[in-house]
Amino acid sequence: MKKLAALLACVLALSLGLTACGGSSASGSTTSAAATSGEKQLVVQLGPDPETLDPALNSAIDGANMILFAFDTLLGVDEDLNVVPALAESWEESEDGMTWTFHLREGLKWSDGSELNAEDFVYSWQRMADPETAAPYAETVLGMVKNFNEISTGEMEPSELGVSAPDANTFVVELGQPCTYFDKIASFVASSPVQQETVEANGDAWAVDPSTYVSSGAFMMTEWVPGSHITYTKNPNYWDADSIKLDSIKCLLIEDMNAALSAYETGEALMIKSVPTEEMASLEGRDDFHVDPLLGTYYISLNLQREPFNNRDVREALSLAIDRDYVANTIMQGTYSPAGNLIGPGITDADGSSFMENANGGEEYISTDPADFEANLEKAKQLMADAGYPNGEGFPVIEYLVNDQGYHKALAEYLQKAWGELGITMEVKTAEWQSVTATRRAGDFDTARNGWVFDYNDPSSMFDLFYTGNGNNDGKYSNAEYDAQMDISRTTTDVEERFAALHKAEDIIMADAGMIPVAFYNDYYLQSDKITGSWHSPYGYWYFQYADIAE
Repeated sequence: MKKLAALLACVLALSLGLTACGGSSASGSTTSAAATSGEKQLVVQLGPDPETLDPALNSAIDGANMILFAFDTLLGVDEDLNVVPALAESWEESEDGMTWTFHLREGLKWSDGSELNAEDFVYSWQRMADPETAAPYAETVLGMVKNFNEISTGEMEPSELGVSAPDANTFVVELGQPCTYFDKIASFVASSPVQQETVEANGDAWAVDPSTYVSSGAFMMTEWVPGSHITYTKNPNYWDADSIKLDSIKCLLIEDMNAALSAYETGEALMIKSVPTEEMASLEGRDDFHVDPLLGTYYISLNLQREPFNNRDVREALSLAIDRDYVANTIMQGTYSPAGNLIGPGITDADGSSFMENANGGEEYISTDPADFEANLEKAKQLMADAGYPNGEGFPVIEYLVNDQGYHKALAEYLQKAWGELGITMEVKTAEWQSVTATRRAGDFDTARNGWVFDYNDPSSMFDLFYTGNGNNDGKYSNAEYDAQMDISRTTTDVEERFAALHKAEDIIMADAGMIPVAFYNDYYLQSDKITGSWHSPYGYWYFQYADIAE
């Protein structure tokens, strides 16, 4: 389990914001065809039918966790959040920091038994860089790589990306700007290699059919029954197969939280992420109920390309009308913490101190003190009047997009009342999780539940989202001053200057109300002590690859 003092020192996604469950209560009773008598199968519930399990296209944390079972990256992350060898057994950075060389292990194979080599990384990273792929993480993962910017604008071809394979076991990355945390990028699941022949022969369908889901990790997908379960079976061609103790991992796709709890209580599942919120009080104090800190922020996206959300005063009014202490401690029953900043606790500054505590002169951007809420609300009403909507007059009916899961629906209902205090009529639009993520990314919404879990311990992991044109910039926030500070943070080699720019970036987006921070995440879940050898990271991943099941 995560220990705050030990694990909040470093990070890896999503989306997430960003988990919910999709499926049916019947999924809890389905038996995987991969599980036969005598096999050691771990049954867990992590999330819904994911929108995609293509490493380059996924942007949600539940999908990333499932990808993590099947794919290895160049480098990995251990239980203490140290970067460690994975597909690459060693690596080095040039003296000027502009070239990173990764040396792959000898004899690597794909799950189908064919050779995996450095050319596979060249193809995969060029594919992610290709604008036609529309990879949400492309800029985050590759933005510092030589020629990426020119490729993203169509001035260069993907083949001109600064990556090469001098030989089968050597992968070289040339940077266009220094990146001191590039080793963490190389350990992020979105950078996983994919098999060119399979992807090109099957198109997007390669990642939804177990027969074509060729992978590189400890397990390989052998079954996907939508709305029921996904089964991963031990990959005999994995480079570290001798260390894998489980025969298979079965991920239940249960949307109904009560059904998930039933699967756990009956012993069918040994771990569930979706715990019914109404059961929190009765679960508190149980050894198998865990509330772990998570490096991430629950926020609301506003569609800045639509009126009236393109008005800064309106955005700030919507933000100030939210009683964050009430949300975190009453609606969310203390499982989350109120957020008056975008960057929360656990993320470190230039000197290793708390980035959050150094932000805004040490004060919250938005006070979460209950004693200040009435003043915040009065200011919100005045801002609405300043924007031309006194008491909400003339303000259009708006929608809030959310998946009907856990606290999300309860928060939506609270927002109806909170924004109603401003004279605003808000309708709740519910959808399955995979539809929510796709709809947000397409910009087909007014306001929407959103959130992000850090991919590595650096403020840029959050700030990159709001850079103009970023694939995960759902609200389409764009501010030239913000982008300029992010550009400084990406190009300077001076650590103090870099973090000063990141602080200025937060100042700008918070002053702009470019999104609405609501709460800082925690993960709460049930996990049996029969599971041994696994860990849960503050990036929201359950590392079950090396797990075992006690008799």
